[in-house]
Amino acid sequence: MPFEIDRFSHIESTVQRWDPRIKILSLGFFIFVVALLKTIPVAVASLLIALIIIKVTNIPFHFVANSIKLVIILLVPFFFMLPFSYPGEAAFRIIGLPFALEGLRLSILIFTKAVAIVLTTDAIFGSSRFDISMIAMQHLKCPKVLVQMVLFTYRYIFVFIDEIKRMEKAMRSKGFVMKANMNTLRTMGNFVGALLIRSFERTSRVYSAMLSKGYEGELHSMVRFKAQGKDFVKAGLVAILTIAVLATDMLRVFTPAIKGWY
Repeated sequence: MPFEIDRFSHIESTVQRWDPRIKILSLGFFIFVVALLKTIPVAVASLLIALIIIKVTNIPFHFVANSIKLVIILLVPFFFMLPFSYPGEAAFRIIGLPFALEGLRLSILIFTKAVAIVLTTDAIFGSSRFDISMIAMQHLKCPKVLVQMVLFTYRYIFVFIDEIKRMEKAMRSKGFVMKANMNTLRTMGNFVGALLIRSFERTSRVYSAMLSKGYEGELHSMVRFKAQGKDFVKAGLVAILTIAVLATDMLRVFTPAIKGWY
């Protein structure tokens, strides 16, 4: 499946051999700090760190690029909205609309941080099997319900996508052509209804199967984690870089991009 974030988790790398629990804690802390940054140069530095981390994972760039494309599609509108809506002094006007450079700087800050966060997230979950990452989160005392919801959602979203493709193929084989008319709306309504019913029935069968195998609200696994010294060395290196990034941002060496934003 093209959307499997752990498709290349089998590739050997320093990050891949990192204990998943410590990896999630360390890189999760880095992500948290990146989200708090307020200066563009420091955000760019965090982006470079994220690029180095993703490079170390040896995950193919074309796979990572798919995530970046989604970020670009979602965040490009900020470059058109914020400069014209920022409540600061306008540097000049475009078609009669005030254009604030502060809004442009804020757009750049948001975009840079978002890309850095997505790259780091790819490094976390792309270098380990997704189920192992979820088990690691459970070991880190994350709410069991939340962990299981994420795990099952990730597991069965691909099943539902395959179901949609099969139903769509069956509809086309019967001569259905999507048009802007009531017949298409009626057919698509039946399509969505059938998909929801099949999804509910599948959910009931899966849950019954889990109960029959002794499920009591907690996931059990034979996976065992054992942290080694090198795992803590990696964590220490990431912690040093993260604290350096945060300190540089808090010292106000550079002008905050959100200065004047109320």
